[in-house]
Formats: sequence, C-alpha cells, structure tokens
Amino acid sequence: MSKIIVFTDLHILPIGKTIIGLDPYARLAAGIDHATKIHPDADRIVCTGDLTHRGDADSYLRLAELLDRTHIPVSLLIGNHDSRETFLSCFPDVSVDPNGFVQSVLDVGDWRLVFLDTLNAPPYEFPETYSGYLCPARLEWLQGQLREAGDRPVLLFLHHPPHDIGFPGMDAIKLKNGPALYDVIGRFNCVKHLVAGHVHRTISGSHRGVPFNIFKSPCHQMPMNMDSMDVSLSVDEPAAYGILLTTPTGVLAHSEDYEIAIADVGTSHEALGAGAAAE
Repeated sequence: MSKIIVFTDLHILPIGKTIIGLDPYARLAAGIDHATKIHPDADRIVCTGDLTHRGDADSYLRLAELLDRTHIPVSLLIGNHDSRETFLSCFPDVSVDPNGFVQSVLDVGDWRLVFLDTLNAPPYEFPETYSGYLCPARLEWLQGQLREAGDRPVLLFLHHPPHDIGFPGMDAIKLKNGPALYDVIGRFNCVKHLVAGHVHRTISGSHRGVPFNIFKSPCHQMPMNMDSMDVSLSVDEPAAYGILLTTPTGVLAHSEDYEIAIADVGTSHEALGAGAAAE
C-alpha cells in the first residue's frame, strides 16, 4: 500500500497579502507541517494546481521555500491561476513533456501516477481562460503514457474537473474538452481513479465508470451554494488536504480537516471513553 497526500488550490501570495483575510502561506505551512508529522511514511505529496493566486515569481519562490520544510517528495501541477512560464523559471527541475507542458509520470509502488497540465492560457482573462483545456498534443502525450502503462493501474491527476460536479458556476469553467479526455481514457483499461482540484470543496463520485475525488483548499473554500453562478464567492471553512491509499484493488480516499484535527487531538481519548475507563 502506498500513501499520497494531496494539496490543491494553494493560492500563495506575496508577503503581507491575504484572501478574505486569510494568509494562504500560513494555512499551507500548517498543513505541510501536519501532514509531515502525522504521515511521515507518505510516499508523495501532490499539489494539483493553482499553486499561486497571481502567477508571480515572488509567490512561487515562497512556495519553494515552504516545501523545503518537508522530507516527503513533492510533485507540482499547474492550474488556471498559474503562469507556466513563471512557474518553470522558479522550479527549473520540474519535468515537462516534449512540448513543454507540465506533464509527467511517476511510478509509486505498483501504481503509475500521471500528471496533466490543463492550463488553458495565461490567467486573468475570465471567464474563458479560467476553464481548462487539453490540446491535441497533450492528449496525444497522455495516450502514449496510457499505452505504455499496460496492465499497471493509473492514478490520473489534473487541476480542472473534466465533467460537471454540481456547482453551475464551476461547471462553466471546468475542463472544456472533458469528453475528449474520457475518449482517450476509454481506449485503455488502466485509469482506475482520477483526482482534480479547482472547486475548493471535497467531492467524490464517478464519471463514465471512473471514480474521482476533489479536495478542499488549505486556504479559502467555495460556499456550499449549488445554485450560484458566482465563482468568486469564498468562505473561511477549515483547511484540508487529501490522503490517498493505493491498494492492489483500488484507491481509498480520505480528507483531513487539519485545523480541526490540530485543535481536537488532545481530547480524542476522552471522546473514546478512555478517561472514564481510567477512573
């Protein structure tokens, strides 16, 4: 069994900047520290895009500094709030595909992790480029990786959900060509699970027979308003990360609201009745 920690939608900003009064850097730092302490055996941390809020070098360098505090190796994806060019200038060792997209594969245990680059264009041209897109070159690369995977099970990571998730505003800026992605997936029998971000909520389900998970952000969350077209709404709900356990027969997914966990860990024995038993 392998363990993968998932952070998504980090939205790191320069020093002193906040989002609805929240400091994305401080919130992520607490999450990285928590995951490192509680899950020192994790095989990987995967960050599924929107690493920064404005795609600027200062924020990417702050993120690089923050990630140095964990011994767990990290894989980084980009999302619609990122700048591919600036990201690669700040993380020059990140793997890219032959066309320069931030796409790569990694074998962890018996599973193959495939990381996709769904960034449509430079950020801040809302709403068109807030959507994700996989151009023919990226889809062709994916097809080659799935063919090469053979019988090895694949866990697919990307920023934009490739299908509707029940929030009309976010559904309007999902992966624009999700059916094309699923057509590629359907040509093979190796993609067993899909992980996305973008929505700032914890969501699970399946689409065209493929189970998926989306996790909350370590910073701000999308309100649970399933009728709104407004994607700019944000609320201060507990920060979270995902925990994936790969097994010979599938994937187990957990979500850790680590701010709550930090506050409650001291009383967990009382909740289990240990205190009363001791008396």
